[in-house]
Amino acid sequence: MLKKNFISIIIPYHKKKFFFKETIQSINNQSYKNFEVIIIYDDTDKSEINYVKKIINNYKFKKKLIVNNKTIGAGLSRNKGIKVSNGEYIAFCDADDLWNKDKLKFQLKFMKEENIMFSHTNYFIINHYSKKIGSLKVPKSISYKQLIKSCDIGLSSVMVSKLLIKKKPFSSLKTKEDYLLWIKLISLVKNFKSINKDLVYWRYLKNSLSSSTVQKIGDAFRLYNNHLNFSFLFSIFCVLRLSFYALLKKIIIYLKI
Repeated sequence: MLKKNFISIIIPYHKKKFFFKETIQSINNQSYKNFEVIIIYDDTDKSEINYVKKIINNYKFKKKLIVNNKTIGAGLSRNKGIKVSNGEYIAFCDADDLWNKDKLKFQLKFMKEENIMFSHTNYFIINHYSKKIGSLKVPKSISYKQLIKSCDIGLSSVMVSKLLIKKKPFSSLKTKEDYLLWIKLISLVKNFKSINKDLVYWRYLKNSLSSSTVQKIGDAFRLYNNHLNFSFLFSIFCVLRLSFYALLKKIIIYLKI
């Protein structure tokens, strides 16, 4: 049985030793304390397990550590975390991102007041050294039609009802797995509402998997063609459109620096 107003925070971990301590500190600093942290260690190389254990054991919040036998990717790792979670709500955080101390408090209050099952927020963009280099303001409401054109939803800003997300798990895509899930979920709830507050710090790393252009383009095509069953030509069009909006957002973000 799910614990009412309890939040399960899901964090896949793969070679994030340089950032992990700061991420966990930002979660520990939350003004809302009714949560658990579920970390999925997703790396065939087990050399950082003791470091992860040392960091999380410094804090008193409820915690679970799942160790994958082999690397399966962030999406499938999150699915494992969701399965063992006890929260009425699921919040996602990447192991190198940071949260504003009132993130959970604001988001839970917003979802209760609006009677919604999915929410996300504005977010700052930070670099390797946690310096702010930009920001993204998300639309007040996003429809399915808008979402398939461009993804303006930051994964570490999302909080979702477990009753909703257990119907649609993450896919095995290496990138875009979160984008595909949002598209699946929005088909169930019709639109997503956002919180007009900068509650998350998303870290941009040039050498990250999600920054690989070839990987992202390939996964975008698979998303549209294989998972959404769009035609070959329309899938190509959607990939080009998605790439255009991604480039436009990047230009707008860096013009603000």
